[in-house]
Amino acid sequence: MKVELIAHTPDADSLCAAAARSCYSNASMGDLLSSMNEQALAKVLQDTVGMGHYSVLEHAVYTFNVEGVSRTLTHQLVRHRIASFSQQSQRYVSMAQASYVTPPKVDSNGDASQRFHSLMNEIWAAYDELATMVPKEDARYVLPNACTTNITITMNARELLHFLSLRCCNRAQWEIREMADEMLRHLRKASPVIFARAGPGCVRGACPEGRLSCGSSRREDILSW
Repeated sequence: MKVELIAHTPDADSLCAAAARSCYSNASMGDLLSSMNEQALAKVLQDTVGMGHYSVLEHAVYTFNVEGVSRTLTHQLVRHRIASFSQQSQRYVSMAQASYVTPPKVDSNGDASQRFHSLMNEIWAAYDELATMVPKEDARYVLPNACTTNITITMNARELLHFLSLRCCNRAQWEIREMADEMLRHLRKASPVIFARAGPGCVRGACPEGRLSCGSSRREDILSW
């Protein structure tokens, strides 16, 4: 898996803070940006987000390039509808070279690993054969959820906070959690104020999962990044 933050709103912390301050000021957002220091803007943003006024975070946008993840992951990812996705097409891109994700628990079990990789070899042999008979868009129907793909993801900061609260949780599926963790590491560097307390609910307080809680907080781990 490769996760890159390839573009984002410059100085998003200050931008969102100035947008928040402009709601209560006669000055324009541009004037506020130039007249307020970094510490003042950070406090404005912390206070605003702390009160639950998340709309100001929609002014900040982040684009990620993600490579080498499975279709299992992307099927979950695209359920986050307030986002933009551009995914590698199996209609136009040949999948002749076998490339797939193996779950760690499969890889660590000798019998399961042997059966898994044997089946993958069979599937790709069938794909290669079918691709000589029918268009790639039809041959792809035999490909598994494990098949790797590349995807471009764009979300605003508000949606990212929601996404990270769900997908950094221990109860999230392991692959999308791994991707979400990597995204959060990048976001902490790009916008440290906005994403200071991002992550699963246990980072900010009690676990919201109730009786479904994993019973193991990620707070210390994530806040140390």
